[in-house]
Amino acid sequence: MVASGRLTRVAGLVMEAVGLRLAVGSSCVVYQPGGFKVDAEVVGFSGDKLFLMPSTDVYGLVPGAKVMPLETSAVAPPKMCAEVRPKRRSEDRIKQVEVGNELLGRVLDGAGRPLDRKGAMHLEDRVPLHSRPMNPLEREPIRDVLDVGVRAINSLLTIGRGQRMGLFAGSGVGKSILLGMMARYTSADVVVVGLIGERGREVKDFIENILGEEGLARSVVVAAPADSPPLVRLHGASYATAIAEYFRDQGKNVLLIMDSLTRFAMAQREIALAIGEPPATKGYPPSVFAKLPQLVERAGNGKEGGGSITAFYTVLAEGDDQQDPIADSARAILDGHIVLSRNLADQGHYPAIDIEASISRAINELLSPEEMEAVRRFKYLYSRYQRSRDLITVGAYVRGNDAVLDEAVAMYPQMEAFLTQNIQYRADYASSRSGLISLLQ
Repeated sequence: MVASGRLTRVAGLVMEAVGLRLAVGSSCVVYQPGGFKVDAEVVGFSGDKLFLMPSTDVYGLVPGAKVMPLETSAVAPPKMCAEVRPKRRSEDRIKQVEVGNELLGRVLDGAGRPLDRKGAMHLEDRVPLHSRPMNPLEREPIRDVLDVGVRAINSLLTIGRGQRMGLFAGSGVGKSILLGMMARYTSADVVVVGLIGERGREVKDFIENILGEEGLARSVVVAAPADSPPLVRLHGASYATAIAEYFRDQGKNVLLIMDSLTRFAMAQREIALAIGEPPATKGYPPSVFAKLPQLVERAGNGKEGGGSITAFYTVLAEGDDQQDPIADSARAILDGHIVLSRNLADQGHYPAIDIEASISRAINELLSPEEMEAVRRFKYLYSRYQRSRDLITVGAYVRGNDAVLDEAVAMYPQMEAFLTQNIQYRADYASSRSGLISLLQ
């Protein structure tokens, strides 16, 4: 007979239960009066008490409610624990999710349930929600250029297949539109989109108006909006990554778009603070900064000759502060960052990519010395103009005093036109590179 426990306390986001011995990460069900139930997961323990985090609403729960584990293998009598652990790690205790090719074109929630009303899915495989780290020496190096269809990125911030990039932006600067352009135009076999912690209205808008039917046909969308419990938001990001890993292991080139990494960190902060972990940096507990690299390091190239996951993680800069703890931590663990500028967005410059503040750390391995010189020259002239913009605007600039600035002023209208792009237009890699060379000549 399967052992059961009982609920002793509900405080904020956390429920406490006694009478069970479950591993952290185990799933269980809390039964309410009337036959309703609440799904929960073990997120910690203290002595004989288990801390449970619900993945659904807790309205109607009463003291002493029955708690049942979902998997009998997660329950072991005390005398068996010492016998089982030395022999092997029980795979049954690892949370599994269903995956398969039928996921393409579907929209799911953070628990893998369909949201698009297209019927049930018959998925043939199961993979761990949280995979084990890959040996870094077994990863294939970043060698091949990835065409993302955006001219400014293709030419000046060249992305390699298997690279992990951050998209740093405040609110209302065109972040979602840029993500939609990359989702539609990137040369990838499969696109996995994780909409984590965003407004519910934006989910439908992104799918129908930004991603479109063409983009959705080769995509899998995992949506865990802001009103979802923190555990669902946390699992939504891991589930999207697990789907990307599944297709990568099939030898496919996957584009993973995660919007946003900041909301993932906030979900972990809510859980950590609820179970008593002390805050460390601006209210973020230490576990938040441990979870970020664990999620990000799952993306990237697979083994030699296998598939790849090229990932774009959006990072919300609150108040356009690029020194936010999450933004600062993300910069350190990602392979580059693309910064969207509010000033450029206010000028109608879209995509509002700040070329001076953005960088791709793999660009040196992807471009030839001649191409790198063209990138350096463009950035140098663009930066010289921006530094002298106020003098030029008020008429204090006198032509002939600085030959480099004269060249930058003459070329600036062409440079600005080169960096802007309509959302309906795809700029492939070859035309982006040739356009840059032609501009400088």
